Formats: sequence, structure tokens, C-alpha cells
Amino acid sequence: MSTLLPLFPLDVVLLPGAALPLHVFEPRYKEMISECLEGKRPFGVVRAKEGEVAEIGCTAEITAITKRYDDGRMDIVTEGRERFEVMHLNQERSFLQAEVMYLHDEPGTATRQEIEQVLKLHSEIMGLAGAEPEKPSEIDQSRLSFHLAGSLPLDLDFKQTLLGTKSEAERLRAIISFFEAILPTMRRTMHVRRKAGGNGHAS
Repeated sequence: MSTLLPLFPLDVVLLPGAALPLHVFEPRYKEMISECLEGKRPFGVVRAKEGEVAEIGCTAEITAITKRYDDGRMDIVTEGRERFEVMHLNQERSFLQAEVMYLHDEPGTATRQEIEQVLKLHSEIMGLAGAEPEKPSEIDQSRLSFHLAGSLPLDLDFKQTLLGTKSEAERLRAIISFFEAILPTMRRTMHVRRKAGGNGHAS
């Protein structure tokens, strides 16, 4: 059995637990996904940027095939599972493969105050964005940072940094700082919209 992980370079950052729908149309990726389906194996999603692939990626498990086309194209839904570091790229197949090392968090957790703070900030952002804030009881606390970051269209560089951070406490502190940085602009934008909508001068 090959230990090589098939790679799907994309302009996205997949986080553990996050859903990623894909439309598979290139011949090499149709071949790759068909093999993964047949062997019930995951593949790796790595961010592609300026012709390079990121060193840290996340495995994707195919959870559903939503549509198959006559020409072999398919629409699938995947979910992020395990983080990995690319140790060596292999280009022997039509699609990219890699020898990888799986990443695990260091021991330690965030404080109760940090968890409460990040949930409060996240709830406000969701509200300002017009989405229904989640109840803390519905969130998997063991992967809180990835869940919160995956639920919003955040900056890809920031998501990539989170993916490579090996401490849940560090990730949550980074998210708190990020949320605190973007909230003032979001509040101002919402204030202007409400003002414009209330006096008949909305544009």
C-alpha cells in the first residue's frame, strides 16, 4: 500500500471539521477522486498560491457525491479531517502526491475567559453579518478555533497561519485579536447602512 497522500491544490484553506463542496472536472482530478472513492481514502487539500503549494494542508474525507455527470465530472462534498505537513512532493502521477507528517496539538487549553470572549465576539460578527449566532452548546469545544474560523469568510493568510499553529490556546488568542481588529469596521458599516435605510437615502 502506498503511503503517499494525493493532493488537490486549491485557492482555499480547508480547516478540520469544515465542509468543502467541490466540482471535479479536470481529468487528473477525476482520476484521483475516483481512486479515493474506490479505496475509501482521503486526499489532501493544500493552498495553491503563485505556483507554489503551502507546506501545511488538511485531509479531506468525501462525505457525499451530490451529482455525477455523463462525462465523468462530479459534484462532491468533503469535510476537513487531519492537518499535515508536506515532507516531500511526488510528481510521478498525473496529479500531485506527497509524503506527509500529520500534526497534533501540544497539550494545554484556553482559559474559560478566553473561550467566553471569543464566543461573544463571534456571536456579534455573525449578527452583524445577518447570520444566526450559534449556541455555545452546539459547538464542539475541542475544535473551537477551527469551527469559529471555518464559519466565516476570513482572510486566507490568517486561516493558513491558524492551520499550522499547534496550540488551541494560541489559535483562540489569534482569533480574538483578529475579531477585535475587524469588528470596528463592521460596526461602522452597519451603522451607516441603518442610518441610510432610516432616512430614505440608502444607496
